[in-house]
Amino acid sequence: MSHLNPTEALRDSDGDQAGAPTYSGFGDFRMTRQRKVVYDVLMAERDHPTASEVFLRAKHVMPGISLATVYNCLETMTHAGLVKQVNVDREASRYCPNLRPHAHFYCSECQEISDVDLHLSASTATPWSLPEGAKIDHLEVSMKGVCPDCQARVLEKSR
Repeated sequence: MSHLNPTEALRDSDGDQAGAPTYSGFGDFRMTRQRKVVYDVLMAERDHPTASEVFLRAKHVMPGISLATVYNCLETMTHAGLVKQVNVDREASRYCPNLRPHAHFYCSECQEISDVDLHLSASTATPWSLPEGAKIDHLEVSMKGVCPDCQARVLEKSR
């Protein structure tokens, strides 16, 4: 069983956690049917959905899933390190399954969030002037601006 892919093994149950596969690499994470559906929703479209958006998508696969269950699944997966919670200002939290080091770009026009990868030779720790002896345990970088599609619309309107 791989610790890098928590959906490899999933027992056929109604989501009862007893006997569900445990992923010690993810903090003794148990992959229940509900969690697998929520995880698969996040992986299908990597558009940083809110919990409500995940809920609406998950209902198509598992009609009986509740919004509370989706919130609980997202919280558990965030604590297990399977997804990242992305917060922009005071808006609803969004969820990102991309676990590689990256930043987020928030378009102030269309409110979309996209991943921004590092340059191949870049390191997440090098651009910062940290105090002597400091060690980074967690780093979040967010940028705000206007995405290329919205920028093109703005330029088109100004012509």
